[in-house]
Amino acid sequence: MPDRRTTGAHELLTTRALNRALLARQMLLRREAMPAGAALERLVGMQAQSPLSPYTGLWTRLEGFDPGELARLVTERRAVRIALMRSTIHLVTARDALALRPVVQPVIARGVRGGYGRLLAGLDEAELAVAGRALLEERPRTFVDLGALLGARWPDRDPRALATAVRALVPLVQVPPRGVWGAGGPAAHTSAEAWLGRPLDGATSADDLVLRYLAAFGPATVADAQAWSGLTRLRPVVERLRPRLRAFRDERGRELLDLPDAPRPDADTPAPPRFLPEFDNVLLSFDDRSRIVADAHRPRLFGTNGVIPGTVLVDGFVRATWRIARERGAATLVVAPFAGLAARDRAAVAEEGERLLAFAAAETAGREVRVVAG
Repeated sequence: MPDRRTTGAHELLTTRALNRALLARQMLLRREAMPAGAALERLVGMQAQSPLSPYTGLWTRLEGFDPGELARLVTERRAVRIALMRSTIHLVTARDALALRPVVQPVIARGVRGGYGRLLAGLDEAELAVAGRALLEERPRTFVDLGALLGARWPDRDPRALATAVRALVPLVQVPPRGVWGAGGPAAHTSAEAWLGRPLDGATSADDLVLRYLAAFGPATVADAQAWSGLTRLRPVVERLRPRLRAFRDERGRELLDLPDAPRPDADTPAPPRFLPEFDNVLLSFDDRSRIVADAHRPRLFGTNGVIPGTVLVDGFVRATWRIARERGAATLVVAPFAGLAARDRAAVAEEGERLLAFAAAETAGREVRVVAG
């Protein structure tokens, strides 16, 4: 039975229809065959506070994903970890880092002013930016080291505030081995221009950003686009784009906008179980998240500590969390459903979990999937 109706001048999309549209664009209805770099650009990057979460995120989306391919993008400077949307660390291609950072710069500057404005009041930002850039381009440094060096120059200022301000004033990337599969290291930074050998690209506009958001996450409201990007006052941008977009309504009567030819599968399209990593953008890219997680389940995911756990999609919606426990050469994948799962769903989740363990814990001699009581 179709899950779409017409209301007024706009077609109505139910929550399930929005869910299937999101899954299709996020490569979560079926794994797709494409290079890791192309997937990063299709997704407009992957949130990456947890350094290795993008590897699991691409494994769950790509056919035959090789973590070494993504690791090479990072070590060869074709992909970087940089603060972008919502002022959070994203793994993006080098091209997107240079193109997107100028567009979201107001978001990053606003975040620093909100958190450290009092500690930075009266400081010459241009002087700080020059000093910070010089130190980081001399060699990559952690924020602790950077703050200590800047604190020697500005002894009356908080070192952490100084280092954080440089993050906002200068586009910084985290350098390898941070974010490299099978390796790891501290979050050491240098400037994007020095690391990539090219200047920022100022040609990308907020209009371009909204179009890419809709391609990866639509249909969506203006509030959704603002929640994803961190930008405010996007209504004028959307109105400029309106002739190029198609309008819908959701079940609450809100207007949704989308690219006319973007995929919008039938709401009854089967959706297999999928394991999402910590901080996956499908959970964080909407003002209204009901298309991916029920309101009743949100407190289990969005607590006060800011950590978003790994999650499990069952029939397209978040129905469980997951973690891998390692002990004495063995790995146990623990799946914790929010409520009881049907026997068929439990079996399908366990089967997909075995594939996840084979990827994420390939080095262990013993592997077990445990679906605990809901």
